[in-house]
Amino acid sequence: MQINLLTKEDLLDFKQELILEFKVLLNKQQTENPRQKKWIKSTEVKKLLGLSAGTILNLRVNGTLPYSKVGGIILYDYEEIMKIIQSKKIQNGRYRS
Repeated sequence: MQINLLTKEDLLDFKQELILEFKVLLNKQQTENPRQKKWIKSTEVKKLLGLSAGTILNLRVNGTLPYSKVGGIILYDYEEIMKIIQSKKIQNGRYRS
């Protein structure tokens, strides 16, 4: 009969590995599915739309991209962004209204 002993260090290593895996899964889920959040930050909008910070700023300034500012943080409503994308959809070479 074989006896395996777990040391405190073994348990601490397991704990660290488990925490790391949870962090990876959470980050992956948030980047793949930002709809879980109602409000998203500029960096998430950049990733979502594949735009630069300057383009995001221009869209804000010209009123295309609505936003809210809380303290110094600019937040965007995810659903509003999706509505804007839908309204700019092109079908058969024409803008869809």
